[in-house]
Amino acid sequence: MEYLEHFHQDPQVCGGEPVIKGTRVTLRTLLASLVEGGTIDEILADYPSITADDLRAVIAFAAASAGEDLPIPPLPKVA
Repeated sequence: MEYLEHFHQDPQVCGGEPVIKGTRVTLRTLLASLVEGGTIDEILADYPSITADDLRAVIAFAAASAGEDLPIPPLPKVA
């Protein structure tokens, strides 16, 4: 998924935070909704200006970011 095509960042919009293109809905807001246990349907109802593809892009972005930022601990050695 080309998730970056769903995002826009402009210093004049939401203080430069990344948003879903064509909206003022920040990635941070959507990620917080997911962390709080919101379902995809609930989040789409709360933010009707975004699509399911937009929300999947946010999830893909978070997964890619975690993969880049978090060190993977070594696996325990099996005897």
